Amino acid sequence: MTDTDLDAAGRAASAATPPTPPTPSTSPTPSTSPIPSTPSAPSTPSASSTPSAPLLHVEELGVSFARPGGGRRIRVLDDVELTVRPGEIVGVVGETGSGKTTLARAIAGLTTPDGGRVLLDDRDIARLRGRARRRFRRGGAIQFVFQDPLRSLDPELTVGASVGEGLAIAGVGSRAQRAERVAGALRQVGLDPAVADRLPAQLSGGQRQRASIARAVVADPRLLLCDEPVSALDASNRNHILLLLDELRRRLALGIVVISHDLSSLAGIADRVVVLYRGRVVEAGPIADVFTRPRHPYTALLIASAPDIHGRDRLAAAQLRSQRPDDDATARWAGGCVFAHRCRFATDVCAQTPPSQDAAGRPAGDWTVACHHTDTWRNQTAATATPTTAVTARKESSA
Repeated sequence: MTDTDLDAAGRAASAATPPTPPTPSTSPTPSTSPIPSTPSAPSTPSASSTPSAPLLHVEELGVSFARPGGGRRIRVLDDVELTVRPGEIVGVVGETGSGKTTLARAIAGLTTPDGGRVLLDDRDIARLRGRARRRFRRGGAIQFVFQDPLRSLDPELTVGASVGEGLAIAGVGSRAQRAERVAGALRQVGLDPAVADRLPAQLSGGQRQRASIARAVVADPRLLLCDEPVSALDASNRNHILLLLDELRRRLALGIVVISHDLSSLAGIADRVVVLYRGRVVEAGPIADVFTRPRHPYTALLIASAPDIHGRDRLAAAQLRSQRPDDDATARWAGGCVFAHRCRFATDVCAQTPPSQDAAGRPAGDWTVACHHTDTWRNQTAATATPTTAVTARKESSA
């Protein structure tokens, strides 16, 4: 997502009519329309079913890649923090190139970090090597669900063979026992076990993604990493898959990380959200709070650029875009805030000093923001309000 994309989407968003939020007291049911995207508080597991100890805790994670031909390495993730508890869904959002997929790969052990820790049940899995790493992977504690099920499922294998492939590689049980586990996993995701004999091309898009999820849950994982799990699906199937993930995390006490560009996909199911920009966490907290009143300018710009996200305090993209010339707007301000070059509220301190996650305090629970001007930048948006924005504000205040 480029600056131009953000601006164009923001203009469309400011003219869009917000959807009516669901009644929080009712349970969501699958429908043929996209999920309501207004961040009403998602229902979370009860306190008795959610241990205080985190399932996954990522501490000060850093990842860099070598440049082709040598030279200085490219820093992709920098001091990333992330916590997921059993039965919790945490969304990770950010534009293309922000490091979302690299974060998931580092958590799963597919990318070796430069520093930091990845603790799963208090075990640092980032330090596993050789036989210990292979044993951990075969255990299936962490599983992936990918974006395009047609590509992630082998077209020449039956659904049953694909779902049970990991069990066969790990040598789990007999063939009959594995077949029974595959049938059970298919039932868990809402598929008839008879589809095990079909090829992926014989299934619909939604059925293929359910089969991909079955392939993940058949291993009895502790953590599910979902990389854009609904972006390749139509609206009705997207709704059903999101509700399935919500159901599985409750029934199986799964910790789930959902990577997404689509904020509306997260608004109805996630408990918390982490916002990445250029490999750094700029804001993290309860999703209803973050989406209703973002405290970082980049988060506000993302929300203003998403047609399906709406809050009473919503800002227009025009109020958030940088006014600097194009050559300055594309410059990297080394040593300072990673968003300073695109932020219209940036000052000299932003260019020179990186803000810490605690610089703005913790206004609500584990809500953290990396911004020097968390409590002041919103005051500057009033002067840049467009006539449409001002009219909208008056209507909301009189409602």
